[in-house]
Amino acid sequence: MKSIDWEDQRAFLAVLEEGSLSAAARRLGVTQPTMRARLEALEQALGTVLFTRSVRGLVPTEQARSLGAAARAMARASEAFVRAASAPPDRVAGRVRISVPQFIGQEVLPPMVAELRRQHPDLILEIELSDIVANILEQEADVAVRMQQPSQGALIARKVPPIELGFFAHVDYLARRGRPDTVADLDDHDLVGPDRHRFDLAMLEAHRSDIPLGRFVARVDSHPAQLALIRAGVGIGVTQCGVGRRDPSLRRVLAELCLPALETWIVTHEDLRLLPRVAAVFNYLVSEFDKLAIT
Repeated sequence: MKSIDWEDQRAFLAVLEEGSLSAAARRLGVTQPTMRARLEALEQALGTVLFTRSVRGLVPTEQARSLGAAARAMARASEAFVRAASAPPDRVAGRVRISVPQFIGQEVLPPMVAELRRQHPDLILEIELSDIVANILEQEADVAVRMQQPSQGALIARKVPPIELGFFAHVDYLARRGRPDTVADLDDHDLVGPDRHRFDLAMLEAHRSDIPLGRFVARVDSHPAQLALIRAGVGIGVTQCGVGRRDPSLRRVLAELCLPALETWIVTHEDLRLLPRVAAVFNYLVSEFDKLAIT
């Protein structure tokens, strides 16, 4: 077999994930003829056809689908290599990739990032917002905020205080509809909540004798979207207490209703923990999430 150029493999992965030459070319910032040439070079080197044409674009063959995981692993390794080479190993500088849940990334992390950058102006932070757990062992991220305890032995996980959840409503909503003093009062209120999210639905199921599920007038599985609906005055909903308390337009209601807190860990790989830039980010996030318990 001929030697295979990594750029050809990048082209293959882009086409596999984008579904067309034009979209893959835009993703990699090259021309469509260049993308086609790279794909043809890879097929020639492998001695196989990777894609067939259809009215829906390029359809991967069974061989192409089987190569996808290996190509993604190589892409992650390449990105980790670039991050590792982005600064001298003895300086708090260069690129650090952080994976956080969407709500954390939008509502909690930004002020932390601002202060971290003030402390270490040579850091470049790549922030991935996803409720899917990043695989640090496969170098998808350098540091992660997780809502579940990692089980892999090669990871360092620091447990921080759990994040409290509570019911909140906009002041305008409460002015229109009144403030519920007891859980029974929710029978006269509009609620914002989940649609199909298993954890959220399980939490409500545990309280279904108290919370009138039929009063949910807006259902969405995105936690940032739920908060946006609460802020818009659509109804009463659950959000992180620290975020709700910091918003002057929101008020907590039914504080006596006990909701399960979000267990939280800051995670990195035991090898990456030795790098100054990763250690700085890891230690800073542990410190800041510790503070959330008292805000």
